[in-house]
Amino acid sequence: MTQEQRWQLDGTAAELYQRYLVPAITAQWAADLIERAAPQTGERILDVACGTGVVARLAAERIRTGRVVGLDLNTGMLAVARSLPSGAGPDIEWFEGNVLDLSFEDRTFDLVTCQLGLQFFPDRAKALQEIHRVLVPNGRLALSVYSAIERTPVAQALANALDQHLGPGASVIKRSEHSLSDPNALERVVRDQGFHDLSLQAVIMTIRFDSPRDYVRLQIAATPMADLVNGMSSEKREVVIDRITTALMTSLGQSAGSGELCSPQEAFVVLARR
Repeated sequence: MTQEQRWQLDGTAAELYQRYLVPAITAQWAADLIERAAPQTGERILDVACGTGVVARLAAERIRTGRVVGLDLNTGMLAVARSLPSGAGPDIEWFEGNVLDLSFEDRTFDLVTCQLGLQFFPDRAKALQEIHRVLVPNGRLALSVYSAIERTPVAQALANALDQHLGPGASVIKRSEHSLSDPNALERVVRDQGFHDLSLQAVIMTIRFDSPRDYVRLQIAATPMADLVNGMSSEKREVVIDRITTALMTSLGQSAGSGELCSPQEAFVVLARR
């Protein structure tokens, strides 16, 4: 197996996520979310479901002084977050914890951010209640979730290819990224927890990967979908990746060897106040 064929396994899933998926996908959304949230110097900011910390680091750079806290359940993601330099601004505090039971006093933060995480919470209402509790009066919430999978063609094509080549239901994890895709339901669950001055906007970014195969390889290696190929020999895994890539590109009406992969990706961005 060549180095190119091995590269997706060189590191933990969290390390691969930070190395490849953050620059290609989540950094774009993080920059957009922070720009809209407009954190101010001296503010106290909590980033829930922080992952490897891309939003928290941008927030710290923006405020220069104040407090930034990143919270996540995933030990591996937090280990990567702690290993990276904070850059300008205050040192970021990293907490392993559950958004459904935040270990912070009432009215602790001026701004809470949550990038592409709310859809995964087992109790969205409870999570938003906890966020509401730790915000100061008139404090701000800034969150994003992916819209319908059909609005991100490459994600839909990948989900279909996973089901085709790894069995019915193989795409459950991928489709779950888009499980809060009804804007009315999203707005309702936020308002019902006491938030006001709510705005919801559909935002489209363009994601790019060097090749379709890189996209497929990373989606499998750097996410919980790695379980789909665990236990396979390296040779079988490469064959499966090839087949999924071909099916994905056929669905998009392109050749698997067509060079850079580009796709629009849509998310809803919500801003609200306590």
